[in-house]
Amino acid sequence: MNVSSSEIAFLQFCIENNMNKQTLIQTHNRIKPFIHKTPVLSSSLINKMIGATIVFKCENFQKMGAFKMRGAANAILSLSEEERQRGVVTHSSGNFAQAVSLAAQTLGVKAYIVMPENAPQVKKNAVKTYGGEIIECEATPQAREATANQIKEDKGATFLHPSNQKEVIYGNSTAAIEFLEEQPNLEVMITPVGGGGLIAGTALAAHHFAKNCKVIGAEPKAVDDAYRSLISGHIEMNSSFNTVADGLRTHLGDCNFPIIQKHVEKIICVEEDEIITAMQLIWERMKIIVEPSSAVALAAVLKHKEEFKNQNVGIIVSGGNVDVRNLPF
Repeated sequence: MNVSSSEIAFLQFCIENNMNKQTLIQTHNRIKPFIHKTPVLSSSLINKMIGATIVFKCENFQKMGAFKMRGAANAILSLSEEERQRGVVTHSSGNFAQAVSLAAQTLGVKAYIVMPENAPQVKKNAVKTYGGEIIECEATPQAREATANQIKEDKGATFLHPSNQKEVIYGNSTAAIEFLEEQPNLEVMITPVGGGGLIAGTALAAHHFAKNCKVIGAEPKAVDDAYRSLISGHIEMNSSFNTVADGLRTHLGDCNFPIIQKHVEKIICVEEDEIITAMQLIWERMKIIVEPSSAVALAAVLKHKEEFKNQNVGIIVSGGNVDVRNLPF
């Protein structure tokens, strides 16, 4: 029997697609003992304001307070026993530093955390509480990378990237997988965009597990590199990082950008005052603590109410690690 090249290509696509779906299922099963299945909440007031059914996947209730625990746990669980014995290293001043520290502590792995010297003390304290060993460096991307590389060389530790690593992206996808299990009729899922690890994982989950669900990103206008990257077709950088959404000051990577290009509908940019208003709305009306980066997704929906009217919209609340002594409102 003769088989055409197009039929072979289609068969290969089906096999790869099924393999990718199985990888996400295996990832979810692997990390379940080490994460929380976070709640899904809603607000009748917010629904009325937008004229849609809005549900929130609350990763601010995740272990260490953010979705980052999912990717960190999967990355460490994916290591060989020999690699685990040598430890792991990452550079982060925020949630990934805490996530790697906690996941490593839980699994009996040494964690070296490179943090800029001007990182908030509250974040350094959290890393220490979770058992991470902090190595301080100058507050530049170059210094972070150079310090992490030196530790990798000296200790033989495995480097874990906060967003641009497939194991981290697969781990992140499990938030959306859980979301879709509970809310199978979602028509849109929206996530904040910083380094791209969450939205890439969400897009993969929607592609493999949703009936017909678009994925949209939300980003501060002040750091709109992902928005510009989708338009230009290559990874853009920011020259300024002046946004209240401190967790979104990073840029996309070569591992997550192709996924975003293929599976993300678009990215909506919002202003600083819109982020603060959305954050305050969640605190006051939903009675939950969210960080500014998490509020960016709701800010995008509030800004474009007509676009989401009468739809089932899912928002992933990325985290709740905020210094309550220094709120923007």
